Amino acid sequence: MADTGSCMSPTDAVTTGAATTGAADAAAGGAADAAAGGAAETAALARGGRTSFLGYVLRLAARFPFLFVAGRLYGAEALGRFAYATMVVELVAMLATLGLKRGLAQDMAMRGASAPDRATAEAHALYDALLVTILAALPGAALLMAVPQIVFPATEFSLIDRLFPLIIVPIVVSDICLAGLAFRLDIAATVRARSLVEPWVLSIAALGLAYTLLQPDGLILAYLASMVAAAIASLWPAARAFGWATRWRPGPRALWRLVRSNVPLAGADIAEWGARRLDVFILGRFVGADIVGIYYVAQQIASLPQRLKSSFDPILAPVLATNLAANRIDKVAAHVRQISFWVGAVQLGVVLALGLAGKAGMGLFGPVFASGATILAVLLTVELLAAQAAVAESALIYVARNANFIWSLAGIFLQIGASLVLVPLYGGVGAAAGLAISALFLSVVKSRLLARLLGAPVAGWRLVMLAAALPAFALGLAFMQLPEWFQLALGQFIVLALYGAIIWRFGFKGADRLLFARSLRGKTATVDPVAP
Repeated sequence: MADTGSCMSPTDAVTTGAATTGAADAAAGGAADAAAGGAAETAALARGGRTSFLGYVLRLAARFPFLFVAGRLYGAEALGRFAYATMVVELVAMLATLGLKRGLAQDMAMRGASAPDRATAEAHALYDALLVTILAALPGAALLMAVPQIVFPATEFSLIDRLFPLIIVPIVVSDICLAGLAFRLDIAATVRARSLVEPWVLSIAALGLAYTLLQPDGLILAYLASMVAAAIASLWPAARAFGWATRWRPGPRALWRLVRSNVPLAGADIAEWGARRLDVFILGRFVGADIVGIYYVAQQIASLPQRLKSSFDPILAPVLATNLAANRIDKVAAHVRQISFWVGAVQLGVVLALGLAGKAGMGLFGPVFASGATILAVLLTVELLAAQAAVAESALIYVARNANFIWSLAGIFLQIGASLVLVPLYGGVGAAAGLAISALFLSVVKSRLLARLLGAPVAGWRLVMLAAALPAFALGLAFMQLPEWFQLALGQFIVLALYGAIIWRFGFKGADRLLFARSLRGKTATVDPVAP
């Protein structure tokens, strides 16, 4: 189902899969069966989203201790150096995954549909992906080791710094293993690796190393430990689920086809990732490491709402890939609409709570960080603007890979141009504003492109979200006049509770409530999965 044009229709993109699966659907049942299947998929999306949301909460609980330790015990300058170095290695790791974090689901679906032994075909797809990504990661790591100035510009570097790029290999292994497990709907593995093992090892190691002779390299060593631990926590369940590589014979031609078919997707991944890191890169070229450190803390807090969308990625990719292979275009649009609403509704509440207590929250990590409250407010706005584009892209990568990539590049260039103008004038606020301009642009063009291709609306924004936000915002403004301890301990939670109560009562209807249902038994058959 590779997209060979810049803007293919969904029907053209899934011709082969539709011919086989469509006949099977026709023989299996009629409209009632299709509706029940769609309802079950909506329930699966809700269940997977809830599992990942639990991981999001756990990751949130671990992220703040790390930022507190890094800000208080290491300082803004050390944190800025850490932020820049991890940005570089994660960029190379993203390049090395070759788009297979999301493209692996499609490859597994296509191989499994045409193979007599589906489980074995899926396992071979996983091992092919692991092989090509490791081969791509090694040259990138070697380059950064040979030229460490790319990772640590304008600073002295130690032996640990020189060896630091080797962490790229465990990162890509973890990403591919978790993508394969997600295709089997094992979201719990992602929660364990990304929300328990990785952040808590990072926080605990950073705290312990702060009181040793290794303190100058403490943040870097803590990052190394956390990524290796996450790779082990990803590889072990993948080996159990898929088995070892018995009867696996990788062929150069097959591997090349895999890489070539995912090039547009890899480009979109890099563009999306780069949009979230270019601000740090540009900022680091105009200001000192301490300002980068303050911006990094604001960015980490602001990225927490974005993780709500990424909570659905592991389960959304296989559901969309399966429906597109069967040419069930209406279900694809319905699922995108549903996820867009879930993400936007929850994000808005979190953004209000975090933004209104922004100065008090930033001050927790040290007095110097409180100056980043405005940066935090702008970056939180970015997350709201970017939500629709991010969900739309989950489907665009399958139906219009090249067009999606081109628009992503356009967004990158727009961000670069805006940032180069604004950063010299406004520093960190300018970097955040450049990102906001790009996010708004991509949200509009990508959602409209997907709606045109699917022939159905895909936007998840509803007026009830604004109706719930206004009284919560007014209450938050009142709380800002009270002491900071009250804002952090009670105020932001009261704001979130008021918003949540209003939107639950007036906004969540029918399938919407599946996201928070304790049990889905007996509910899926009564839910219309295509309801807007």
